Amino acid sequence: MNSEQRKQKHLDAFKAFGDGDPEPLMNLFDDKVQWTIIGDTRFSGTYNGMPDVLERLLGPIGALIDGHMHITLDNLIGEGDYVVAQGRGESKTLAGGTYNNTYCWVYKWSGDKVIGVTEYLDTEVLTASFPA
Repeated sequence: MNSEQRKQKHLDAFKAFGDGDPEPLMNLFDDKVQWTIIGDTRFSGTYNGMPDVLERLLGPIGALIDGHMHITLDNLIGEGDYVVAQGRGESKTLAGGTYNNTYCWVYKWSGDKVIGVTEYLDTEVLTASFPA
């Protein structure tokens, strides 16, 4: 799979995610994906494998959000085994606030699956929206 095909997969997956269907995005990831979130927040760190990502990251964040997050992609760059996506997320929290953050995801591909993610985001917004 070339970088243009990988970028298209991201575009399609993020569109579906924005429409409330997370499955195409989740299907991009290898079962053994390594996902790292920068910073020193309650969600920062490295998650090893989709079961870990779902149990310790996506499940807990999903439990704090009212509905689903709406992602807008601002830029998508692909070269070699990497796709970089810049975007913004908007959502409401169950506590009555908002979680509106800015992201840069660096996806490392192998074949037709993402095997690594480094997620850069505004850690202050994350901490303010989801205090420990």
